[in-house]
Amino acid sequence: MTTPRLTLAIQKKGRLAEGGFDLLGRAGVKLAYGRDDLLRRAENLPLDMMLIRDDDIPGFVASGVCGYGIVGENVLYEAQQKSSRASGLHIVMKLGFARCALKLAAPGDGVIQTVTALTGKTVATSYPGLTAAFLKERGVNANIVEMGGSVEVAPRMGVADAICDLVSTGATLQINGLSEFETVLESEAALIRGSEARCEDTSGIADLLVERFKGVIASRQTKYILLNAPPDRLKDVCAILPGADAPTVAQVVGRDDVVAVHAVCTEAVFWDTLEALKTVGARSILVMPIEKMMT
Repeated sequence: MTTPRLTLAIQKKGRLAEGGFDLLGRAGVKLAYGRDDLLRRAENLPLDMMLIRDDDIPGFVASGVCGYGIVGENVLYEAQQKSSRASGLHIVMKLGFARCALKLAAPGDGVIQTVTALTGKTVATSYPGLTAAFLKERGVNANIVEMGGSVEVAPRMGVADAICDLVSTGATLQINGLSEFETVLESEAALIRGSEARCEDTSGIADLLVERFKGVIASRQTKYILLNAPPDRLKDVCAILPGADAPTVAQVVGRDDVVAVHAVCTEAVFWDTLEALKTVGARSILVMPIEKMMT
């Protein structure tokens, strides 16, 4: 019998595509090379990737064409504002990449610097559903103009008084003389599925994929630290190690003045962490990345 295959919707190209395929690769998914612009098959798992526009992913998952999808929260929530069919979509897990924010911005030298100042004004955006819902929640009545792209030029061209657009670094806003004054939504890539019960034939591969994704995400900031420290300073060392749980302590051959400490740190390790360790007597400090992790 043919093994049922899970279909995962993923952006064809762009930041979500780059991050999604990197995540799949780190999760051990080996993709077969093919010329099909729509489908990519995994060689080692019953998994197919459907390559489509990110705006179409919520619809494909909601209709059941794809069992799961990788999409930005901004795209998901905008789809849910526009279509009741998308209201049943569920975020299985956040994936930690393609982070951005949907922000309100206006000319830096203008009078619009607060949400209430938008009353009676015109706001240009590619996310009319989210923008309208946000302004309604704040009790602000503004005119919304939907634009497919180049939203940041709208005030300069006289199309709108302010904008609501995705911001990553803020450089584009500065170039166009705009200043952000309110965050509508913090967004990142997420794994989504429909509200209907999962197909039992593909639930196994879905669960496996989720667990592997969790392992990849957990290992991104997790570091393995090795160091030598005086035995009488172990308590101080352990207090500094970020997110470490029960470090391993071992004797150093030929030395009784130091012990070796091995620890998995589940929080970010910065230079000041190493400097703090050094002040309590730690030496020969090594920080190494963890390629894979399963809890």
